[in-house]
Amino acid sequence: MDPGTIKLPRPRARPRAKNLAALDHATRLIRRVCRLAGPTSVLDDARGSVEVASAIRDRNTAVLFDWLVAALSYQGISDQVASDYMDRHGLATWQLIENDLRRRPSCPKLRSYWHFCGCRYNKSRYTCAEPDHLTTCPLPNHWLRNGRLNQTAYSLHLFIRDIADGDLVGWIDRRLNSAAKKSGPDRLARMRAALIEPLKEVYGVSDKVLTMALSQLFLGAPRHRRRWREVGGGMIAVDTLVHNFLHRTGILRRFRADHAYGLACYQPGGCADVIETVSQQIDARPFDRRFPRTFPRFVQHAIWHYCSQQGLDICNGNQIDDRKRCENKECSLCSICDRKTLYKARKSQ
Repeated sequence: MDPGTIKLPRPRARPRAKNLAALDHATRLIRRVCRLAGPTSVLDDARGSVEVASAIRDRNTAVLFDWLVAALSYQGISDQVASDYMDRHGLATWQLIENDLRRRPSCPKLRSYWHFCGCRYNKSRYTCAEPDHLTTCPLPNHWLRNGRLNQTAYSLHLFIRDIADGDLVGWIDRRLNSAAKKSGPDRLARMRAALIEPLKEVYGVSDKVLTMALSQLFLGAPRHRRRWREVGGGMIAVDTLVHNFLHRTGILRRFRADHAYGLACYQPGGCADVIETVSQQIDARPFDRRFPRTFPRFVQHAIWHYCSQQGLDICNGNQIDDRKRCENKECSLCSICDRKTLYKARKSQ
């Protein structure tokens, strides 16, 4: 199926609490976390790149592609290591890949976005699905951290060229406008899905990293692109810190949504849905008058900041022995937290 005309899934169902007590418990905990750790700089951080905002305004696909490739390169490794590697070795930019493809390489995998499926280029082994063409293949010319990132860069380039007709901003506008035509409580979910579902088919792109990248990109969009900013504020990225917080505090159990960390976090009733549901109960405007009333991205980031070593460094595996219940009586949430052990959850992963 053409990802440009992909049929959208039904909007994710909201997780159902056994009773209002479950939602009240989660809201009390997370509202307190927002007060303690909510990063009011979340909009400023996203809008810090004048170059990206100008690229959106000017529909400059090359600049936006380069920004996305850099953002997607932070998968599976610390931000500092990824950043240092890119500083030393550079990126596979739009212009470089465009020049490579203009030479019409012999590999049949490089004919189109659809042909590229199953490339299997491996940097360390110097292997791929078309070994007879490897010596003239352009992928190894880009010294990225691993072969998966080479495939991601080329897959994304071909997606933009073949699916978005070379105009990423125009494609995003069309997808959002189409999904927003029908009003209703699931309008935002439809707009998110209109972008996330087809882009997830780009090789090597995970829900978490894609959501983080698009959220930052959209929140930094020019003010007149209200739908971009609305969708950016509604995107939720779930990492192990966020998932484990929802488990330790008992929020997942009370919502009857216990699951192991992974794809289930983004499935109906998973972590992302729980955070979105709770976000409806928390007015974000008192934290910063520029915020929208409902701001799931801010709520998710507050949870991450509360747990992360780069933030308050409170609710994480370094501070808690996960073989037993948390014993940190100094934690501001202690009196209302269920302090569930993570041992069984880890064992099932």
